[in-house]
Amino acid sequence: MASNLCSIPVIDLQDFPAQLSKLVQVCEEWGCFRLVNHQNILSDSLMSEMKSVVKSLFDLPPETKRRNSDVIAGSGYMAPSQKNPLYEAFGLYISSQQDVDAFCSQLNASPSQRETLTKYAEAVHELFAEIIGKLADGLGLSNFTIEGWPFQFRINKYNFDQETVGSPGVQIHTDSGFLTILQDDEGVGGLEVMDTSGAYVPVDPWPSTLVVNLGDVATAWSNGRLRTVKHRVQCKEANLRYSIAAFLLGPKETIEAPAELVDAAHPRLYAPFTFEDYRKLRLSTKLQAGEALDLLLIDS
Repeated sequence: MASNLCSIPVIDLQDFPAQLSKLVQVCEEWGCFRLVNHQNILSDSLMSEMKSVVKSLFDLPPETKRRNSDVIAGSGYMAPSQKNPLYEAFGLYISSQQDVDAFCSQLNASPSQRETLTKYAEAVHELFAEIIGKLADGLGLSNFTIEGWPFQFRINKYNFDQETVGSPGVQIHTDSGFLTILQDDEGVGGLEVMDTSGAYVPVDPWPSTLVVNLGDVATAWSNGRLRTVKHRVQCKEANLRYSIAAFLLGPKETIEAPAELVDAAHPRLYAPFTFEDYRKLRLSTKLQAGEALDLLLIDS
């Protein structure tokens, strides 16, 4: 599919260091981009296998799906709700391979499904490290690592039909973590991001690519330099829509801006916090579109 259908910036993973400054600029101005030429880490065949596994998991009986329980607040199975009636999702919180094994056991995954889920998780983690390593280089940070950072999958199904065209699939929100890698539906659109003017920009399907966006933790960690992007899913057509979102949450310990990003001209903006505390803050305040970050601002 031609790249002119992609309305957000494009980053070519095979064109570094030439695209280093572009990556930083895009993360500051948009907070999201389309990633191309990532197949040496996450291949088309593995993406296809993962999509097949996802579809089969959603066909499981409701009582089996509900075994996908929370590890941290809001990390497990989500059935359709009054707020998001068209949306259903599994969650998989990963701090070690044991978490993947537990998820597979909860859902009675077959050996081949278990192998695909494990390979996909490993590839996504490698891709997280690659992207953030380049971003850290662009910001002037040396020897930066995401070792020990947990991540989470949110595996989504949207039950769109003719009566729901024009309805929201998921309400406007920001992601609470550091970085999101999304394998979007290759045929059914609906994802929209908000640009700096407040306008919604459609993110059209583009097979063999990934959508990457920053979350609230990235904004706090970068001392306000990187942009967390508001986004939503709209029902555009009567069709089932599947997507696989992987969220790099941030360090398990305290989240705060590195010393290199704080100086007299850029004083520290946010009080230190942990991801779990921030996640609970978002849930308790129902501030889901980045506003909860304002509650962590240091009084000037």
